[in-house]
Amino acid sequence: MTRENKLPPEERPRAIVEPVSELTTNRLSVYLRCLNALETSGVRTISSQALAEQFHLNAAQIRKDLAYFGEFGVRGIGYYVTELRRHLRQILGLDRGVRVAIMGAGNLGLALADYGGFRDDGFEIVALFDTTKDKIGRRSRGGVVIYDIREFRKIVKREAVQVAVIAVPAASAQHVVNIVVGAGVKAILNFSPGALKVPRGVKLKSLDLTVSLESLSFFLAQGESGE
Repeated sequence: MTRENKLPPEERPRAIVEPVSELTTNRLSVYLRCLNALETSGVRTISSQALAEQFHLNAAQIRKDLAYFGEFGVRGIGYYVTELRRHLRQILGLDRGVRVAIMGAGNLGLALADYGGFRDDGFEIVALFDTTKDKIGRRSRGGVVIYDIREFRKIVKREAVQVAVIAVPAASAQHVVNIVVGAGVKAILNFSPGALKVPRGVKLKSLDLTVSLESLSFFLAQGESGE
């Protein structure tokens, strides 16, 4: 198999000397989920070709992406599922755990706070923040405390928050982002619609559900027009 060698996976790390594209990290996340499923099924080893065929991926792309970070395969065997899964978790920073705060204790914020899948993937929701007095001091169903947003800087330091999730109305989003950035948080996931600005050195990733729905609506409309 190309790029796979005779050394055990754990003996072939590679220092990253060039920037990694977001497309590559997105694919690594996909590979990790595939490996999670394989490990749960009791699969011990798998080749890049078998991995691609089982999960409808591209074998050459898998080998290319993994080779960027090291040589993890064994000739004639393929990849050790548990070891490769461990390496990908390390590369994605999930092995050390990521502490997350959610800005906005509305329906979306509360739902995100109580989603158990985050913890399974290495993300711990440590706090919710809001401005509504009736909500402050309460907890989500899963036990996450809702704090006054004015305490954000203090809680960030105390809880070692690394990622902030923006789940507030569009009109308040930029103001909340400014608070987050001012507290030193460098990674932001935004669910609010509209374009937000962050300074250099802060990573902002936006997920606009309305845009996704509009894309699906376009697909449906095109299908109807073609009938």
